[in-house]
Amino acid sequence: MLLFEEWGWEPLAAAVARLASHSCWAALELRIRALPPWGALLCFLAPVLLLLPVKLAALWLFAEGHMVTGVLLLAGAKLLGTALVARIFQLTQPSLMRIAVFARYYLRFKAWKDELLRVVKAHPAYRGARHPGVALRRRFRGWKRSFRAWSA
Repeated sequence: MLLFEEWGWEPLAAAVARLASHSCWAALELRIRALPPWGALLCFLAPVLLLLPVKLAALWLFAEGHMVTGVLLLAGAKLLGTALVARIFQLTQPSLMRIAVFARYYLRFKAWKDELLRVVKAHPAYRGARHPGVALRRRFRGWKRSFRAWSA
């Protein structure tokens, strides 16, 4: 999960940030940025609590034998949760870092995560698995350019 969140954190936060072009969303983001530290912490934890019933529903679907639907619901919840948490963290990080306990544990977690990702990315299996993805992205970009040229 950590690798997924590392991969998705920036692009998903950027996707949610694009919603700020709507005035009501931009106003909400301004209010979130202005929260005091403990309010920012509650706001940061809100997506986790809001998505808990969705994750429980996915477990219920698994128990009822609806594996594909359960996996899709769980994957959707993970995508949405990561996107919201990433964006809210971007908005609230200055306030959150004013909470001494949060700042201390965040800095420890970040150092641990960065070291873990360094080790994983240096592993031959990761590097080998990454090469097909790079080739596929290049091919997709080529198709995209061809489509744009064709449709223009």
